[in-house]
Amino acid sequence: MQPSYYPYGDSNIAPHPITQTWHQNGKCPENTIPIRRIKEEDVLRANSVNWYGKKTPEDLHKFHLEASANSGHQYAVASSPSGSFYGTQISMNLWKPMTESTNDFSLTQLWIVAGSYSNNDLNTIETGWQVYPYLYGDANPRLFIYWTRDAYRTTGCYNLGCSGFVQTNNQIAMGGTLAPQSTYGGTQYEITFLVWKDPNTHNWWMQLGGTNVGYWPSSIFTHLANSASYIQWGGEVAPSENGQTSTQMGSGHFPSEGFGKASYIRNIQTVDSSNTLSSANGLSLINPTPNCYNVQTGTSSSNWRTYMFYGGPGRNSNCP
Repeated sequence: MQPSYYPYGDSNIAPHPITQTWHQNGKCPENTIPIRRIKEEDVLRANSVNWYGKKTPEDLHKFHLEASANSGHQYAVASSPSGSFYGTQISMNLWKPMTESTNDFSLTQLWIVAGSYSNNDLNTIETGWQVYPYLYGDANPRLFIYWTRDAYRTTGCYNLGCSGFVQTNNQIAMGGTLAPQSTYGGTQYEITFLVWKDPNTHNWWMQLGGTNVGYWPSSIFTHLANSASYIQWGGEVAPSENGQTSTQMGSGHFPSEGFGKASYIRNIQTVDSSNTLSSANGLSLINPTPNCYNVQTGTSSSNWRTYMFYGGPGRNSNCP
């Protein structure tokens, strides 16, 4: 119920920690885990009971390296080069973006990827925060996880909606609201994610703010049973209607506005085959609609190291 090994290197946990609002009412006893209550109205918002908490066939979209401006979903993403990767660590600030429709979502996440979308064998491990009224019934930013081994067709789900992720922590609820959120021109609140492959058990463990949360068993994957081919970080917006949406990504402001105003992901690191963390380099950018949502990267000698600013307002005068 614990990792055999942790990655070597600087953990650099975010200085302004984020908590979950349900902690105001207590925490779960030892040897139990918190599970977000799914209500009848939650399920009734889905196309069918079987597809609740999953990416439906109609929602399947070209994955990032194959993305186009016509794929529906819009991205502002940084991607590692192709290679062999065994995990990643990042710190990101938390926002509460506005969604134009209750069926739209806006998220910030990391993707650990192997296989391909075109061959229907895409393996992913995903985690971050999202605003998704259709799934949760409100507009709060919430912690989420997702996984698939067949390009979202029949395997995987959000959070604990299906078998797969094994939670070991009694204080963190998948799908739980995160707080406090960053404010424009004010305090920036961060959360640090670490996902890595245990060299002994080969399971993919997840840490949140330095706390072990649980793991994805290696056995549920095909390609990720070995290693990831690339890793991506950034924002995604999914409109429910055709045409450009005004759903915000991140803070709703462009990366050019910088710290305190734009969304960021800093201290971007990857885990190599020796289980060592090192700063990501050679990143490529995926932003097919830069007048709507954009991304820029940089490096620093401070604790930001490799970082990115990303986001945008969606529909505007330059993005009709």
